[in-house]
Parts: sequence; C-alpha cells; structure tokens
Amino acid sequence: MNKKDLKREYKETQQTMGVFQIRNLTNEKVFVGSSLNLDGIINRHKFALNAGSHQNKALQADWNEFGAENFAFETLEELEPRENLDAKRELEFLEDLWLENKEPYDLKGYNERKMTREERLRMISANRKL
Repeated sequence: MNKKDLKREYKETQQTMGVFQIRNLTNEKVFVGSSLNLDGIINRHKFALNAGSHQNKALQADWNEFGAENFAFETLEELEPRENLDAKRELEFLEDLWLENKEPYDLKGYNERKMTREERLRMISANRKL
C-alpha cells in the first residue's frame, strides 16, 4: 500500500468513541474526559504530560511528582456507532453522567466543575452589559 491508500484507510476506519479517565494510582484522583477518538485523545494526553505541557496544571504537577508509572489510562464507557447518532452530543451527555458519578473535583480529581446553564446565561448577560 502506498501512503495515499494508508491515509484513506485510516480516515475510513471507525474510531472508538467514549469516556475515559486518567487515574492517579497513588492518591486515586482522576481526570474524566470524552472523545470521538479515544486512542487519539489518550495519546495526546500522554504526549502533553510527558512533554510537561499539559493544560491541567494540577494533573501535570502530580505526573511530575509521582511519575508516569503511577497513572492509569482507562476507558469508562464506549459509545457504539449507530445510524442517526449525534455522537458529539451523546458523548457530552455520557461525560456529564460520569462526572456526576465520579465527582472528580477538588481533592477527588483534576476536573473543573462545569458551569450550569443558568451560570452561563448570567455570564453572557453580564458580558453584554460591558
């Protein structure tokens, strides 16, 4: 196969979608996220953490302190492709369910709490007044 065929084959391959967590094996803190491409997002997180450039500073600090061997990258739930699936919306819903279940905030994790709809509307309204 030539390079062009390999690219086409890669693009046509169905990627695994779902919700994942990065779990600190030392203190059990977790980071929960979701992606249309689980392998890709996990590789991105590993690369950023190993490079010392992860956007989540608390996760990066613990990675630096405890080392890569003390972290597990785990799939929490896969989303099966099906006809008429709004995958992005479905993943957002699944991620919210897992965030509610795990509560990976403050001392329990690395996620930041999402703003509620009401909080977002208030913020938009306040910004329009400026």
